[in-house]
Amino acid sequence: MKINVLSAEIYNKIAAGEVVDRPYSVVKELVENAIDAGATEITVEIENGGKKRICVTDNGCGMEKDDLERAFLPHATSKLQTAEDLFTVQTLGFRGEAIASIAAVSRMNITSKTESGEANSLSVTGGIFGKTVSAAGANGTGVTVEDLFYNTPARLKFLKSDAQEESDVSNMIARFILSHPEISFTYSAGGKVKYRSFGDGLKSALSVVYGAQTLSQCHEISAEKHGIRLSGFIGNQNFSKPNRSYQSLFVNGRYVVNQTVGAAVTNAYGAYLMKRQYPFYVLFLEIPPEIVDVNVHPNKADVRFADNQIIYGSVYSVISAVLDGNSRALEYLAGIPKPDETIRVQNPVSSPLPSQSIPKTEEKASMTYEEAKKELQFDVSPVGGRKSEPDFLEQPPVRMEVRSSAAASEDIFAENQRYLLEREEKIHKTQDRIDPAELDYKGELFRTYLIYETGDCAYFIDQHAAHERIIYNRLREKWEKREIVSQPMLMPFILNVNAQEYAFLEKNFNVLRDMGFDVEEFGNNSVKVSAVPVDLQKIDLDAFFREVLSSMESLRAVRLVDILKDRLATSACKAAVKGGEMLTVQEVRALIDETDGDMGMKCPHGRPVAVKMKKSEIEKLFKRIV
Repeated sequence: MKINVLSAEIYNKIAAGEVVDRPYSVVKELVENAIDAGATEITVEIENGGKKRICVTDNGCGMEKDDLERAFLPHATSKLQTAEDLFTVQTLGFRGEAIASIAAVSRMNITSKTESGEANSLSVTGGIFGKTVSAAGANGTGVTVEDLFYNTPARLKFLKSDAQEESDVSNMIARFILSHPEISFTYSAGGKVKYRSFGDGLKSALSVVYGAQTLSQCHEISAEKHGIRLSGFIGNQNFSKPNRSYQSLFVNGRYVVNQTVGAAVTNAYGAYLMKRQYPFYVLFLEIPPEIVDVNVHPNKADVRFADNQIIYGSVYSVISAVLDGNSRALEYLAGIPKPDETIRVQNPVSSPLPSQSIPKTEEKASMTYEEAKKELQFDVSPVGGRKSEPDFLEQPPVRMEVRSSAAASEDIFAENQRYLLEREEKIHKTQDRIDPAELDYKGELFRTYLIYETGDCAYFIDQHAAHERIIYNRLREKWEKREIVSQPMLMPFILNVNAQEYAFLEKNFNVLRDMGFDVEEFGNNSVKVSAVPVDLQKIDLDAFFREVLSSMESLRAVRLVDILKDRLATSACKAAVKGGEMLTVQEVRALIDETDGDMGMKCPHGRPVAVKMKKSEIEKLFKRIV
């Protein structure tokens, strides 16, 4: 076997696949460089979702002429000098791979000027260098990336639609606005300004990204435990979102998605969240750089903590204290005075506590990270055994959500599952269908279960489940055969969403219109609904769209039919006879006739309508046969 040494052209393209696989990742790398350069103003412009053009301009420190060419070389960086520096990384970028990787798969130009120097410009096309030339420009750096992946068509074809790529870039910019509220950002897509922040603090940044009304529904927290600082905003007990796209975690200023912190927050909200609802949070975790590894993956999207248990316990205890409203919440809420001998709380907006007197309590001095870590060690005393869990780990067992990394695999599994269920249903329809005239009614149990006998079998039928299924089938048939008529609304319904959710809805506008909804863009990631299907005039649009947006979690198409099935099932359940109601003989006969003798049917929620018992099974219970 012959070993080949790859050329720079090849290994740069390979590196590009890990570092810059999509337009949003190009934007991420360039904006991180601008932040590390000390910029206070950053402008981002994209065209065609970033496929055609990306331009990032900053007013940072800039580069000298000699450094401009070095910036394009692989593993060239101003942020590391020795291997030991990797363990105390405090900048957003440090690998020195991004510029070389981007330049290898695009037409790239950098123009830069230091405060005391002249502006210079250098272009690189597909990794081939041009000449450095003098240019005109203000202090700072401007980077333009055009025709991304023009020379790697295999990668180009895997890019998503312009709208989806744009939404992912928008999502990334929103995270930068939140993580660096001291920087002024201007972001434009297709010539339209999408975000403009002013660098005047986190509250202003939160309002730019999520709207000013969000602040009134959040608690602002600021806490320090065991050498770990946690700050930011969390939604109150009644404020949740239909998907996780409203969750932002920044570790030492870097946006990451981390399971340990995610599980801690989710479990803290456990008692307050309804099914398929998720916490809202913008959290900043500041920890000593030596106990966090940011060098986990080239895209730096996750971090690894030296001790997950300490991180989990610290985050959980702070957030659960604030949500539960216990006395320790006063220590963690920003802007709330610390308790003296006795203080009076007058229901501040940011506090969940009612007006009450809170006596001063003796608190254990806060442990350092190292002291907290020692608390988790095994006690090797003569008695032996493990020490009891320290008090800062105030949490139930971790309930991690395990999710597949490939949506396509989930869809294949779901498709197979549907096929097997349909096949099983067909088998049941042939095996479990009986002529209703052959069923001999024997009475009822508990005013809920009807008893029938035929041949050597007995059937126990749940009267509510049977009636519910009959009504559901009737409603569904009527819905499917209905003529679609829209009813204009007196006041249009305005739905404000984030960039990801808007792209998701826009992709499915035609589906919604086919159902009878009049939907259209309303500017700045908002959707206007002007009409609804005439037979859904009383629909709760806010709840309906929350349910639609919850489909984003699996990244599949909106299954509106399934959502409407749930609504029909609810209507059927309310209209059906209930368990405990006494039916007349005529009503019992009418009910069994309407089932058409289908003993394999299920109610709309999946519960069986009938349970079959053979004579032999009953005789075994009485030991008549063995």
